[in-house]
Order: sequence, then C-alpha cells, then structure tokens
Amino acid sequence: MIKIVYSFLFCGIICLIAQLILDNTKLTPGHITSIFVVVGSFLDIFSIYDKIVEFVGGGAMVPITSFGHQLIHGGLNSAISFGPIGIIMGMFDLTASGISAAIIFSFFFTLIFKPRN
Repeated sequence: MIKIVYSFLFCGIICLIAQLILDNTKLTPGHITSIFVVVGSFLDIFSIYDKIVEFVGGGAMVPITSFGHQLIHGGLNSAISFGPIGIIMGMFDLTASGISAAIIFSFFFTLIFKPRN
C-alpha cells in the first residue's frame, strides 16, 4: 500500500519539476522531454535509477525518465553478451514495445483526426 503512495509522489514530483521548468524558462515540451530522458540515462549509468525502482515500485517506470533508463539498461546488459553491437541491440530490445506502440497509435490517430492550421 505504501509503494502506491511512493509511486504517486514520484510521478507527481517528476511532473512538478517539468511544469516548473516549462513555466520559468523558454524551453519547449520537447526540450524538457529530452532532458528527462538524458537524466534517466545518467541515473541508470550510476545504478541510481534501479534503487529508485526498488524503493518506489512500478511508478518509477511510468515517467519519461524510465525511457532513458530502459535505453541504457538494455544496452549495457546486451553489451556484456554481444560486445559493442550489443549496445544497439539491447537499446531496441527493451524499448521496442513502446516505440512500436507510439508508431502504430500515431498512424491510426492521423487517420481519425485532422490537424489544425
């Protein structure tokens, strides 16, 4: 039960940080998203993000920071088995479902909705 609260708080803090950056700087949402992916990657390089996942639970896998975590985590795990080419293989191994879903949903949404001028 307590992990649910920690998950909620973790995601809320990530959103709060993003909103503060958006409100107080001239950065666009794309810039902020990229920054969070890089931060998640750096946290995984130093094994900090894994500790956050253990403490917070599944809520740490929801924000965009987890995408950077999965990219690096998969790449480093596959690099051990396959060498340098394993970095690229592993990055796409863990993130393939998310990337595929984004492409498929984007395609169907473009068929349904019309863009604004």
